Amino acid sequence: MKIERDLENKKRVSWRGFLKDVFICSLGSYGGPEAHYGVFTDQMVIKKHYLEEEELIELIALTGILPGPSSTQTIVAIGYKMGGPLLALLTMLVWAFPVLALMTLLSFSSQFLSSINISQDNFRYIGPMAVAFIIVAAYRIGRKVVTDKVTMLLLLFGAITTYFIREPWIFPLVLITGGIVSVITSKEKNLWNHVKVNPPWPYLIAFGTFTVGSILLAQLSDSRIVHLFESFYRYGYLVIGGGQVVVPLMYSELVEVNRFMTNQEFLTGFGLVQGLPGPMFSFSAYAGGMAARGGSVLTQVLGAIAGGVGIFLPGLLLIYFIYPIWENLKKIKGIKVSLKGITAVAGGLIAIAGIILMQNSGFAIDNIIVTLVVMILLLSKKVPAPLIVLLTLVAGFVA
Repeated sequence: MKIERDLENKKRVSWRGFLKDVFICSLGSYGGPEAHYGVFTDQMVIKKHYLEEEELIELIALTGILPGPSSTQTIVAIGYKMGGPLLALLTMLVWAFPVLALMTLLSFSSQFLSSINISQDNFRYIGPMAVAFIIVAAYRIGRKVVTDKVTMLLLLFGAITTYFIREPWIFPLVLITGGIVSVITSKEKNLWNHVKVNPPWPYLIAFGTFTVGSILLAQLSDSRIVHLFESFYRYGYLVIGGGQVVVPLMYSELVEVNRFMTNQEFLTGFGLVQGLPGPMFSFSAYAGGMAARGGSVLTQVLGAIAGGVGIFLPGLLLIYFIYPIWENLKKIKGIKVSLKGITAVAGGLIAIAGIILMQNSGFAIDNIIVTLVVMILLLSKKVPAPLIVLLTLVAGFVA
């Protein structure tokens, strides 16, 4: 029944309409993957019904285990579901290109940006707004994933564990643990039925080719662009999670080791990307452009491209390889059972992200008011996400 519905969705979905919705998600996505999931839930599930909440939670859990930018991989997987590899690629471009282009331009304006000293105070309500998106998403997801005592305990396990242990490795570990617990506690029989998988090997081969090839080229070439591509491609396949996880790795190599930019220049760019919509991995275009300074304009643009393409490419190739397999693996009863635990833990991760972000934003009365107002607007389903974001930004500048 679900397969028939998916085929029907593919037939009737307008690619232009779908990509417009992706762009709306991009405009409304601030604050990292957890807040992005709130926007995806609002636009892709509640308003447009491209997929069910359970399917979105499954994708969130899947990309939480994979290396690369998790929210980007999630929305690319939705594009793959709705129209195959080509629509998935267009989804990636619509989702990430606008902010990548803007961060490339900003890499040429570093001295100007430092001189005008943009105040982060103007963006102070982005945090409380993102908290609202996360809380609403956690509420909607929690209603779906908590079906019994085991799933409730797993949701609490995911939330509590990741609150006290905030290391990148903990996220895939608790998700896998949730799946194992769900299988062990299941009373169903004959869990491991056989299915035909048919992996799309060319994508995995391409991933491995770029991995080995970029390392070899970096050893043989003195080109800074080649070295930058190898560095950012490596960041893309070593990091599990969002931009907040990859930034310390970038800082260590680009500022402390290679001194491609100053501490202030790095922090200025990172501060700006916090106030821009879209994936935080787009910071790579700014960092790559800054690292390629000293030559021609073309060289600096190529540095930004090397950073942007390099960091997104591994995650894109991996989701192209994994997603078709995932759709077949879910037909195995044991995998389906494990998803109950995995998605329950994922719900806990999203819920606790809201608490952590609320703590970081502070409990000032104006922050609480912004969070409550945005929550009401989201639950009303009458105000589009980009308009909510615009109103929040305006409030930060005028209040």
